Amino acid sequence: MAKLVTGVYAAVLTPRDAEGKIDAGQLRGWIEFLLGKGINGFAINGATGEFPLVTEAEFSELMEIVAGTVAGRGSFLAGVGAAGSSDAIRRGKIAYEAGARALLLPMPYFFPYSQGDLTAFCREVAENVETPILLYNLPQFTSGLQPEASLALIERCSNIIGIKDSSGSLDTVSLLSKRASNACRIIGNDGALAPALKSKVADGVVSGVSCVLPELITAIFSSGVEETPGVDLEALNDRLHMFIQQLDRMPTPWGLKIFGEARGLAQATFPFALSDERKQQMQEMLAWFAENRAAMMVQE
Repeated sequence: MAKLVTGVYAAVLTPRDAEGKIDAGQLRGWIEFLLGKGINGFAINGATGEFPLVTEAEFSELMEIVAGTVAGRGSFLAGVGAAGSSDAIRRGKIAYEAGARALLLPMPYFFPYSQGDLTAFCREVAENVETPILLYNLPQFTSGLQPEASLALIERCSNIIGIKDSSGSLDTVSLLSKRASNACRIIGNDGALAPALKSKVADGVVSGVSCVLPELITAIFSSGVEETPGVDLEALNDRLHMFIQQLDRMPTPWGLKIFGEARGLAQATFPFALSDERKQQMQEMLAWFAENRAAMMVQE
């Protein structure tokens, strides 16, 4: 049976206007840009979408905008990150009504929790939503879900269909490859994509970088999957790591916002005022991008 989630999904930023409200026009335009670049999968309200800042009303708005824009031309995953199960379940039901292909379920933020806590949380959400679920391992920002706990949830909960692993480790997707072959193995860390493809432990990727560099990420994914003759996966991965080094100068996902504005996709707005240090870094990053657009495979 074909897996439900495969291929490249762009992790989409949440554009906001100067007053902090969601900018529906810029969001629609960004999705249209990605569709035009051959991306037909979208991940909404994940870490790249700054899900801790998104209210439930805004989440409903995002679902409506994305569903209406994508309509018949692609599919979308809905991040339902929350501090507790009740909020995650409510968002899961909203996403179901909007037609999300699957939910991305991060572990609850922001206190540290045990593996037993995380398992109880995931099972409670899974028992109360109808949409298929991808576990969302995001240990940089929430309690990390260990490989054995991930496997157990996938084996015991019929609507938990796999994992989006943003840890950078291949341990969980490798375990699933051996013991849960029907599970969706989605890489959520751009730096781990090429190694995962080479090891044949990835069905797809949810990529923040593809939100601004769809050309590069689709080239890496197709090269890794199809092993295209004459295409050097390592050389493409070197370009990606150059870009990631720039992103790492800023908090997630500020660098993507800066480069998105440089591509004319949306104004870069931030949850609070930038320090002088950040303003200087932003100018340096923009200068770097102007010099390296060709190396990043930017096509206007």
